[in-house]
Amino acid sequence: MRVPKSWVPSIAKRIAGNLVDKGLIETPASARDLITETERLLLDELMVEERLNEEVRQLLKKHELDIAKGGLDYRKLFDMTKRKIVKEKDIIL
Repeated sequence: MRVPKSWVPSIAKRIAGNLVDKGLIETPASARDLITETERLLLDELMVEERLNEEVRQLLKKHELDIAKGGLDYRKLFDMTKRKIVKEKDIIL
């Protein structure tokens, strides 16, 4: 995650506040509920790359012996695998 988790509540509060203040949304939910949901959505979006990286690590772990035997560059394999998964799953980073 490129944004520290400690920043998420502040960012969520500003986003929710701006949406309501500018009349872009109307909600029967309380301000606190709106902020909480905004935080959840932000965290979920920020964790996409972390989940992707974990998926790539698990895939490469299955082939670690082949990687070591072949003297392959793990970083290059990681990046290539990550790009392939991003393309296959149409992930936006």
